[in-house]
Amino acid sequence: MPIEVLMPQMGQSVAEGTVLTWLKREGERVAQDEPLLAINTDKVDVEIPSPGAGVLGRLLVPAGQTVPVGTVLAHILTEAEAAAGAPPAPAVPVFSAGAAAAGSPLRTEAPPAAPARPVPGPRPERPAAAETYHSPAVLALAGEHGVDLAEVGGTGDGGQVTRKDIQEYLAARRAGRPTPAPPTTVAPRPTAAPAAGLPAAETRLPLSPIRRAIAEHMVRSKRVAPHVTSVAEVDVTGIAEVLARHREAFLAQGGIPLTYLPFLLRAAVESLKAYPTLNASLEGDVLVLKAAIQLGIAVATEEGLIVPVLKDAHAKSFLELARGARELAERARARRLTLEDVRGGTFTVSNFGAFDTLIGTPIIVQPQVAILGFGTVTKRPAIVNDTIAIRAMAYLSLSFDHRVIDGALAGQFLSHLKGMLQNFPAAEVPGASR
Repeated sequence: MPIEVLMPQMGQSVAEGTVLTWLKREGERVAQDEPLLAINTDKVDVEIPSPGAGVLGRLLVPAGQTVPVGTVLAHILTEAEAAAGAPPAPAVPVFSAGAAAAGSPLRTEAPPAAPARPVPGPRPERPAAAETYHSPAVLALAGEHGVDLAEVGGTGDGGQVTRKDIQEYLAARRAGRPTPAPPTTVAPRPTAAPAAGLPAAETRLPLSPIRRAIAEHMVRSKRVAPHVTSVAEVDVTGIAEVLARHREAFLAQGGIPLTYLPFLLRAAVESLKAYPTLNASLEGDVLVLKAAIQLGIAVATEEGLIVPVLKDAHAKSFLELARGARELAERARARRLTLEDVRGGTFTVSNFGAFDTLIGTPIIVQPQVAILGFGTVTKRPAIVNDTIAIRAMAYLSLSFDHRVIDGALAGQFLSHLKGMLQNFPAAEVPGASR
């Protein structure tokens, strides 16, 4: 009996997924639990293993299509079933970007009848590196051995590089043999990122799966929660002096560069301990105060914004916060996050000052009730003890859910946070006591 390959349920709040790529072709043999396809859900790429061994039948959902959880994507056939003919293809409900945004009903498409026997076709030309999907396992193996994936000839579907390709590449390199040359690339398809300069004519670009997920999350948050943003000015001259004086010592002791971010994270943790109402979620008419602080950290990637979660931030030292944040950012930009990495956040921090943004009004990550933004640090004149001095100044932006938090509580939280940053204990910073 054919085994159904289904769009999996990757979490209670996940209702759909996008097929990024098939790692096997129609008619190819596949082992049980062998990676079969890659999907994007909740802004994270996930490899889906084969639910059984056999021959991959007709692909009912092509790459790039978004479908509801539970949709049949393909069938795994026995040799006899493959020889006799694949099962009839059911109608596949399809999400279009426009319909999803407008709340329109799903349209149904019936794929053409399956051939008598799936036969592996010729592999398409390899796409350019910018749009090629690489699995987390491939990325990890390549990173471990310092392999440039653009130099590896891919034998996977669409010219994708597999673990076997990298292993053969490494074996050839160790033996001094010429490494297999990558296939000829073709021009990349347009993406949602604008090219330099204006296009020659009006161009319509479909949103990527990640951009669609961002759009859905942002619209839902603004629809659900009445947003209010409070802004406070903070003097971070003391932190700037610690950065200038102890950056090299911190790097030598901690192994990573010293930036403003861990100071902000540490101050946020202590302020959330003092005002736990901001470390909460609203479930119906019940406010749930969290027993642990799980800090979401907004990370800008080439594909879009993603918010991995630094778990148990309340129990981490300054150095652990710095290392954890850096590791999450690196994994996010390398597309090596798991679904667990982006779930369970209780409060989010967005350091948009890294892009020279002075002030922002960040949107709350649901079901959280607040999000903190930190603007760029600039030197400007300020009044200190009735005299004019040049100080390192920045703006803190706190967007909060007005159903739960009033302006007074938001102001108290910002005041506590500001006090922490302006009087940060330098002894907490490794290398600063030298």
